[in-house]
Amino acid sequence: MSKNRVLVLFAHPSQHRSEANKPLFDQAKKIENVTCVDLYAEYPTFKINIDREQKRLLDHDIIIFQFPLYWYSTPAILKEWQDLVLEYGFAYGTDGHELEGKKFLCSITAGGKEDAYQTDGYNHFTIRELLHPLEQTASLCGMEYLAPYALFGSRTALEENRIAGHVERYKFLLESLVAGDIDYKKAKKAAKLNHYLDEIMNKD
Repeated sequence: MSKNRVLVLFAHPSQHRSEANKPLFDQAKKIENVTCVDLYAEYPTFKINIDREQKRLLDHDIIIFQFPLYWYSTPAILKEWQDLVLEYGFAYGTDGHELEGKKFLCSITAGGKEDAYQTDGYNHFTIRELLHPLEQTASLCGMEYLAPYALFGSRTALEENRIAGHVERYKFLLESLVAGDIDYKKAKKAAKLNHYLDEIMNKD
């Protein structure tokens, strides 16, 4: 059985301050069949090479946006990437079928605690609801949207010794995506992939 090729597009504008995203990205770089792109390092002036990025999308089966949640959205370069790369006639539109059938998900970190991301919580919406623009983007492009993989309370995760476990589950997720050992139907319906992964890992 052929393995899936996974593309991780990483966007973090201040990596020197990153306590969670950097170890997650470093782990991703170690996994076979996973291509890791640091967008801020590759495009420090935001001059994105559209042809190169579109080829990357064509060459991979699963696309992951990895980023810290900034003001309920992505860091700026990831929005710039979407605006330029996901062109009409390539990603969507009458002749835009290049991304159809590919899987898409977000690996995010959020400063607030998990209970803040509820209807009656501080942020009024669940993490999946806040990511609806990305979910609809995937839908418009004919991609299969999987629930996000999220680390909440990221500001205190290091001192609370939660980083290593989250990185280990990310490794498991990426390896499972490469191998195709994912129940995509469940992964699409979940509010987030965290509980889904814990369920799988506890079975093994």
